[in-house]
Amino acid sequence: MEVRKSESLKSQGYISDRDRPLLFPSFDLQTFNPLQAEIANALPLVLSCFMRFVGIIPARLASTRLPGKPLIRIAGRTLVEWVYRSVNRARVLEAVWVATDDERVVREVESFGGRALLTRADHPSGTDRVAEASRSIDADVFVNVQGDEPLIAASTIEAVCAAFAEDPDLQVSTACVDLQTEQEYRDPHTVKVVTDLQGRALYFSRAPIPFAKEGLPAASKHLGIYAYRRSFLLDLDSLQRTPLESTESLEQLRFLENGVPIRVVKVPEDSLGIDTNEDLDRVRPLLENPRPESAPQEVI
Repeated sequence: MEVRKSESLKSQGYISDRDRPLLFPSFDLQTFNPLQAEIANALPLVLSCFMRFVGIIPARLASTRLPGKPLIRIAGRTLVEWVYRSVNRARVLEAVWVATDDERVVREVESFGGRALLTRADHPSGTDRVAEASRSIDADVFVNVQGDEPLIAASTIEAVCAAFAEDPDLQVSTACVDLQTEQEYRDPHTVKVVTDLQGRALYFSRAPIPFAKEGLPAASKHLGIYAYRRSFLLDLDSLQRTPLESTESLEQLRFLENGVPIRVVKVPEDSLGIDTNEDLDRVRPLLENPRPESAPQEVI
């Protein structure tokens, strides 16, 4: 099965990554004026003229904390279908694929009309699984939405893609939101991120960072999404698992430890990942009674 081909200015040789001008300024999504809102609404379609973006959902059936997680049924659909439908709402994406370690997940995805491919079972992280998939699928940038993020917003996907138009040398981008509660700040299942003044990641941790003697500091929660340039993924095999990555069990630390900058885009909409049964209990009513504007669209 092949991703459908589409013509673009880049594929016709009209523009190169290094020659591309600064096309899109950085906007604060929470303070859009009407003109900025119109530009933001058109951004996904404009972006897709210059670069080809494909979404990849790594879905590992042998989850340690929730075995069989991709096939858990919620409100009449499997988790992998909920995630697929949410990712499919992002207009910037040319196609969406599920990369999995099990034929049962492949069959499930194909049963609701999605695309899936079987990958090796021994990958240490979702990024490694996406890297294998990138060798079989043609695109400029691959967007990795973790397979336990059924509430990911289309605008979040589009924001991490827009970062590549702002910086022609960018290799990796991701997203964060402001932390709202001290409980989240201290929860090891909530990954925190701190950045420099240009929005580049300094560190990701399950620990409460930055440190505060009391109360909640101006902290950011990392969301389960990354976008990578294809060339970076093809070279990923040369980056061995690193000490901090193993200590924190956070794959993105491998990039930082090897000197690869990560652009962190702050977005307004949070997302709830499903890592535990308690997370499942929180997400289930949101999927059973979705808001009309946030309900995942049909698979195309």
